[in-house]
Amino acid sequence: MRVLSVNHGPSVPGGVFDEAVEAAGHLLERWSVPDGAKPDPAESYGAVMVFGGSMHPDQDDRFGWLASEEEFLRDVLSARIPVFGVCLGAQMLARAAGGTVKPAHEPEIGWLDVSLTPAGTNDSVLRELPPTATVFQWHHYTFEIPPGGTELARSAACTQAFRLADQPAWGIQFHAEVTLPMVTAWTEEDADELPRPRAELHAESARMIEGSNTHGRALADAFLREATR
Repeated sequence: MRVLSVNHGPSVPGGVFDEAVEAAGHLLERWSVPDGAKPDPAESYGAVMVFGGSMHPDQDDRFGWLASEEEFLRDVLSARIPVFGVCLGAQMLARAAGGTVKPAHEPEIGWLDVSLTPAGTNDSVLRELPPTATVFQWHHYTFEIPPGGTELARSAACTQAFRLADQPAWGIQFHAEVTLPMVTAWTEEDADELPRPRAELHAESARMIEGSNTHGRALADAFLREATR
């Protein structure tokens, strides 16, 4: 199966999700949207995964390529290609599906708890998580669940996961894909956003990353199983 990994910069790859694609024997292809190239038509792929970025989903005035990404995701949804969005990717998926993206009441940065909703515990992908999981977060924006969609997880601050109605399409706000080198890179690039000393966050990340990666690979594997049905 051809799987497209949609990225928004060199420090925000697909992490353990990309690893899971290759471990399952699928063909992983990458599209770095800011570079200006175009992917093949949506129908060319068996699955699409869309990852994070430091930009916000409504900054079209600064990042003109957001509109082309939204157009591609609309094609993905129209063709019913299985798709999984993470952080900015989830926000862009919500935007493409007609949902509202907006600043969150408060940012979430660091290791924080998210809890599955009853629908989440029965979802074929999100049920791979425990009822409450400690996950890595780094976002200032959130989304309203698109029309007809279902909330699958939430935190004290906002919705954390959704599935679109009658679509093989999921979005999560938290960074289930993140690896320790990615955390290190982000804390160096955006140190001014950290709510606590960088050394403390690095130490906590070193303790938490193994469990996070286990959950991330389980989510990726479940999504890929759904995509191959």
